[in-house]
Amino acid sequence: MSYPPQPSYPAAPGGVTPMIAYPHPIPPPPGHAVLTVSVNRGPYLVPAPSTSRFKVDGRLVAIPGEGTWYVAVPAGPHDVRYTDFMGIPVITTALVTQPGVVYPLSFRFGGWRNRVHDGQGTDVTKFGMWSNYSILLVTLAVLGVLCCGGFGLVAAFSTSP
Repeated sequence: MSYPPQPSYPAAPGGVTPMIAYPHPIPPPPGHAVLTVSVNRGPYLVPAPSTSRFKVDGRLVAIPGEGTWYVAVPAGPHDVRYTDFMGIPVITTALVTQPGVVYPLSFRFGGWRNRVHDGQGTDVTKFGMWSNYSILLVTLAVLGVLCCGGFGLVAAFSTSP
């Protein structure tokens, strides 16, 4: 399902530099669109946005933390993603922007899965890694089975009749 893009913001005085995150709405520069990026903190002790990196087409865009940020991008296709501190993708999506239009994206770091939604609430996640808590639970379960199973095997073979 496809929804029409959001209308553009009214023109405001001052210049806007592309690929820089602004904490307030910005007018799209000529030939550019604006991504309205909303980021939640996630259920983590350390907020996910502070440990992750926001990238558009492989270029780092400094988003200092949770909240809503405005980023001017050139019109055309874009690969948008959050990566961890080592560069491994956590959430990715792709979109094609039109000049002068605002595209809302909501990055949600969740308890089970990390997702991205557009302005209408549609899930537009291309790749969403399981959350850190999900990975921890699976790892603990596997280690528990291996450890308990290993102790059982050792106990079974160590007893002699």
